[in-house]
Amino acid sequence: MTKELCFIIEQLSREKGIPKEMLIATLESALLSAARKKYGGRTNVNLRIDPKTCAITVFETKKIVETVNDKNEEITVEDAAKISPGKLLGDEVEVPIFLQDFGRIAAQTAKQVIFQRVREAERDVIFKEYKDKVGRVISGVVMRKERGMYFLNIGKTEALLLQKESLPGENLKRGDTVRAYIEDVRVTPKGPVIYLSRTNPKFVLELFVMEVPEISEGLVVIKNIVREPGERTKIAVFSKDHTIDPVGACVGMKGTRVQSIVRELRGERIDIIPWTDDPRILISRALSPATVDKIGINEEEKTAMVVVNDQQLSLAIGKKGQNVKLAMKLTGWDIDILSDSEYSKMRSEESDAALPDSLRKESPKTDKGSGKSENSPE
Repeated sequence: MTKELCFIIEQLSREKGIPKEMLIATLESALLSAARKKYGGRTNVNLRIDPKTCAITVFETKKIVETVNDKNEEITVEDAAKISPGKLLGDEVEVPIFLQDFGRIAAQTAKQVIFQRVREAERDVIFKEYKDKVGRVISGVVMRKERGMYFLNIGKTEALLLQKESLPGENLKRGDTVRAYIEDVRVTPKGPVIYLSRTNPKFVLELFVMEVPEISEGLVVIKNIVREPGERTKIAVFSKDHTIDPVGACVGMKGTRVQSIVRELRGERIDIIPWTDDPRILISRALSPATVDKIGINEEEKTAMVVVNDQQLSLAIGKKGQNVKLAMKLTGWDIDILSDSEYSKMRSEESDAALPDSLRKESPKTDKGSGKSENSPE
C-alpha cells in the first residue's frame, strides 16, 4: 500500500505540477476524517503520513494519569511507560491504533481525494493561466452549440462564445477554427469559465497588433478604435516617426495585412485614418469614405457642422446613421452634417433675416448693362 501510494503521489505531482507536500497534506486530512468517523468522531484520534515512505500511522493521544476514568482519553503511568518510556504524569502519549481494514479504507479514500485534488489543481492552473490572458486573442475549434452559445476547444479547456458575441449573421459549425477575444474569466462551482467575444472593438485592435509588426513594436500607435460589429470599424493611427506611414503600415503591401483582418471579420469594412490634433482635419477624415467640403467647429461645446456635396450626404451619414455615429465616437465631437443645398438655403435664410423689414419683402435685381437696380417681388 505504501509503495503504491508513493508512486501515485509522485507521478501526479510530476504530471500535474502539484507539490507532493500538498497532495500528502490533503490525503492526511481526508484519511483523518475517515479514521475519526470510524471511532465515533473522537478528536484525540490522529493520523500521520511519512513524506518519504508514505507509511500511514494512526494513533490516539492520551493523557497520563494515576487513575483512569476515561479509557479513550487517559492512560496510566505504567501503560504509558511501555509505549514511550520517560513520559511523566500529566504528559501526553501517542498510542498506536491498528485498524484491520483501514488499508482498504485508506486506498479508496486516497484514490478519491487525490483525483479530486488533481481536478481542483487543474482548475486553479487553468484559471491563473487564462486570467493573465484576458485582453488577448486566442484560436479555438468549435466543438458544439448549446442554448445560444458556442463551446470552443482552446487546448487545455473549453471556452464559451455567446451567440450574441459572434458576428451578426455568423453561423459557426462544428470543426470551424475561429479567433476570438478573451473578455473575461470567471470562477464557478464547476470550475473556471472563459468568455470570448468577436464583437468587442478590442478584438479588432488585437488583430492589428498581431498582423502589424510596427504596432507590436510601438512604432505605430492606435489612438482610438470604434466599431459596429459586422458592418464597419474606424481606427485612428499615429506614428511619432515621420518616416513611417501609419496607415500604409496597417494596410500592408497591396492590402495584405488589412485584408487578412477583413477575412477574419467576415467582410467587415475597415476605415483606417491618420490621427491629428487638428479637430477639423480629424473630423473630416473620420467621415471617410465621404468627402467634406466645409467644416466649422465650436471648441467649447465640442460640436461641428460639416457641409458635404449633395451626392455625398447619404455616404457621410451612412446606413441608419452608422458612419456619422462612428465618426462621433472616434473623434469625441458632436457632428451635424448638411448638404450643400441645405447649407445654401440656411445661409440665405440667415441673410434674409438680417435685412430690414422693408427690404426683406423685395429682392433687388441688377441690370448689368445700365448698372441700375430694378425691384421685383420675390
